Amino acid sequence: MRLFQSALLLSTNNKHDMPAITSTQSIKQSLQQLLQNAKEGKTQLPDFQRSWVWNDEQIRSLLASVSLSYPIGAVMMLETGNPAVRFKHRLLEGVTHKELQKPDQLLLDGQQRMTSLFQVLLSEQLVKTKDVRGKEIHRWYYIDIAKALNPNYDREEAIFSVPEEKIKRNLRGEILADYSTTEKECAAEVFPLQLVFDILGQNKWMQTYLQLDANIGERLTRWTNFLQKVIQYFQQYQVPIILLGKDTPREAVCQVFEKVNTGGVSLTVFELVTATYAADEFNLREDWAKREKKLKKLAVLGNVENTDFLQAVTLVSESQLGVSM
Repeated sequence: MRLFQSALLLSTNNKHDMPAITSTQSIKQSLQQLLQNAKEGKTQLPDFQRSWVWNDEQIRSLLASVSLSYPIGAVMMLETGNPAVRFKHRLLEGVTHKELQKPDQLLLDGQQRMTSLFQVLLSEQLVKTKDVRGKEIHRWYYIDIAKALNPNYDREEAIFSVPEEKIKRNLRGEILADYSTTEKECAAEVFPLQLVFDILGQNKWMQTYLQLDANIGERLTRWTNFLQKVIQYFQQYQVPIILLGKDTPREAVCQVFEKVNTGGVSLTVFELVTATYAADEFNLREDWAKREKKLKKLAVLGNVENTDFLQAVTLVSESQLGVSM
């Protein structure tokens, strides 16, 4: 019965029925710590979040903004720990853990940005994304040192991705560039962005980079400028966070989520209720599939949708409660 009452509450458009949010903080956290929290499972996604969908062009544009210390927008999180507000949760795509631990925060808004940055900068794995045509591609991301330091180049021109083998080819299959070894990366002066937060790996790469030029002083100056004007911008980047307190009502969380995620397809009431009760190990989607098969056999109920069914049962149960009271 609780389930269907929640369905009706979530489906209302009356703002006066929306519970108040009394505990909100505006804070800042370093990008590195934010991504590290995701890697450790301290920050996860509520299961009603849809999948990560950003393409290669969007990822490169985001990386360019961070490399210039441009704002990329705030992210919104919910503190966990309220027994009355429980959602099934999952790790950000690209994060691997043997056991799924309970998170400290749930990421409500910012999944596309944080997942993109995590996969490129901290996952140490190929980024599984798509090209502008929607074709799945696997990529490593680099930044061209000379272009990044040249004010006549747009920063997005300096950031590029390459296939899994780290070799760029033309349409005829001819090799245009080869970055398959550290020595070849250094010779071409293209820095792998996966080393931005890896100080040890970064120093090893720098040593190879400096040794490839007899004029080590000139190359050291170029590396120092790159370190100060690009890499440190990543390392010092601060992300604004809107943190909803653990006392935030569940219905308010769902309402807020729908309002801040206007860029994609809105979640349905059924999807939100499914995610809410998944925390109780009840799979509403599977339960509805069984009931739908029975309803389809009845001509008069053959076109009933899942939300129609939820609201109908809610009204019946509320009517019975009213009679009994």
